[in-house]
Amino acid sequence: MVATVILSMLCVHLFCFSVMFLLISTRLHGKRMGMGIFALGNLLLGCAYMLQLVDGPSGWSLSSVVNHTLTLCAPVAYALGAMRFFNRPTPVWTPLLALAILYTGAQVLVEWTLGSEARHALLAGACALLFLLMTVAALLGTHTFARDLPVEMSVFAILIGGICALNLAKLVMILTGGLAALDMNSSFQMAFYIYMSFLGTVLPPAAVWLVLRRLTDALHDLAIHDPLTHLLNRRGMVSGLETHFRSRTAQPAYLLIVDIDHFKRINDTHGHKVGDLVLGRVADIIQATARLSDLKCRLGGEEFVIVCLESDGLGAMHLAERLRLAIEQTDLASPALHQPVRCTVTIGVSDAFTSSHAFDLALQQADAALYRGKDAGRNRIEQVLHIKPPAPATATA
Repeated sequence: MVATVILSMLCVHLFCFSVMFLLISTRLHGKRMGMGIFALGNLLLGCAYMLQLVDGPSGWSLSSVVNHTLTLCAPVAYALGAMRFFNRPTPVWTPLLALAILYTGAQVLVEWTLGSEARHALLAGACALLFLLMTVAALLGTHTFARDLPVEMSVFAILIGGICALNLAKLVMILTGGLAALDMNSSFQMAFYIYMSFLGTVLPPAAVWLVLRRLTDALHDLAIHDPLTHLLNRRGMVSGLETHFRSRTAQPAYLLIVDIDHFKRINDTHGHKVGDLVLGRVADIIQATARLSDLKCRLGGEEFVIVCLESDGLGAMHLAERLRLAIEQTDLASPALHQPVRCTVTIGVSDAFTSSHAFDLALQQADAALYRGKDAGRNRIEQVLHIKPPAPATATA
């Protein structure tokens, strides 16, 4: 009786969270992060347990076959939803339908040849193997696709590993003790359903927490990046500098300010849409030319900033020349144009600076050097100009 109550409450939990996941999915326009698939997984598992309550003792019946098929399809749906959450586009209905057909056929074959015990053992073994693979995937994810969620993925691996262990124990008990191991009033089944109820209470809120974390991370990402070029904006640049200079081993940095020559002429001649294409293409060249450790920023309009980290003055000048040459030699093709658009840039380079508070001074230095380059004919690189103080006057006798 107690196991029946626990299983009934688990069904209520699964159906309620299925509706909640579905509602969340409808509010996530565009990127749904697999929430609709999680809702499907909860629905499948809830229906499976509902059939188990209705069907009663373990035996051969249509509802029992459907129950086993749904029980196996539910974790597969969760796995597919997790793939969607981690930006791994994958089909859903085709693999689920294929699995349902194949496993239903396997049940019929095993039942007719080996009996009901073998069919229940098949489900326990298949679930144990599936959850083992999911546990391994979660652990591997802490070093690959989920590096930003090491604690969460480790907890998921432990919880899923618990289901794997219980299904493996169920397999052994069926093989050694027969269908008596599946009696609803047995201590093992009681422990099994209590653990499943615990997961049904813990995992759905954890999934919602992961979605909220992804949404807040996305908002933070939008706050520090330029929407057109996807480079850092000024706030992101300053934040990156603060992070860099907090390190005790941080070396001085050099600032490069990059300005597209005659950008207004490009907008006036070809239109602002082509101007945006030029900005995006220049940003791509900056990303490809600068090192991964360098900070790349769109300052505003047609001006970009690169902060060279872990480099020296000569390295900053070499980067500036590579960038100038790459942009000069690049054609920007546009379907609306009969000929490509070319552009050049003028680059100003600052002195070395050693703190984020010196960012504005370095920017002023590079900006002054930039305007000297523009006055000198553009498409060139200029360093900060050092003016020596006048020599002190010597006293005459």
